[in-house]
Amino acid sequence: MYNSATAPSIPPPPPPPPLPRRTTTDSIDPRRVPFAENSQASVHPPRRVFPAKWSTGLLCCLDDIGNCCLTCLCPCITFGRIAEVVDGGTTTCCASGSLYALIMCLTGCSCLYSCFYRSKLRGQHLLEESPCSDCLVHCCCESCALCQEYRELKNRGINPKLGWKQQRVWYMAPVVEANMTR
Repeated sequence: MYNSATAPSIPPPPPPPPLPRRTTTDSIDPRRVPFAENSQASVHPPRRVFPAKWSTGLLCCLDDIGNCCLTCLCPCITFGRIAEVVDGGTTTCCASGSLYALIMCLTGCSCLYSCFYRSKLRGQHLLEESPCSDCLVHCCCESCALCQEYRELKNRGINPKLGWKQQRVWYMAPVVEANMTR
């Protein structure tokens, strides 16, 4: 017969290691840290992030006449510039624009390719999905959608004409002349 008094006791498992303590709730990103894993969930719940509005409307193409004309004549250039900035320089304007043109010529469905970048842009800048879904915006009004995305980048201080090169300028070390002395 089994006697519980003589059986060896099994120690309880050790507690899990503590999560790193955060100093402010600003450092908690509710999209990346699940609520249950947050060590301060009961004290400081993560802030809810609401999507921002686009800086210009979908049909405000004439706000930037130069880009509007370029997009109507050759949307692959506008798309390539947007894609290079959104991808953080991993793809070039030429590569993205060429792929866009190839898809447009072969299938006529370049809107499906470009709606992916609209979604990516919205995610990076926390923009709302308006006036309707990204795919519907690009399928119904491709040129207007590309113009709106281009204007959004410009209004956020990014010049898509310069591509990703402008981002790297901030991180370059200062130039020191060879003949400088103390």
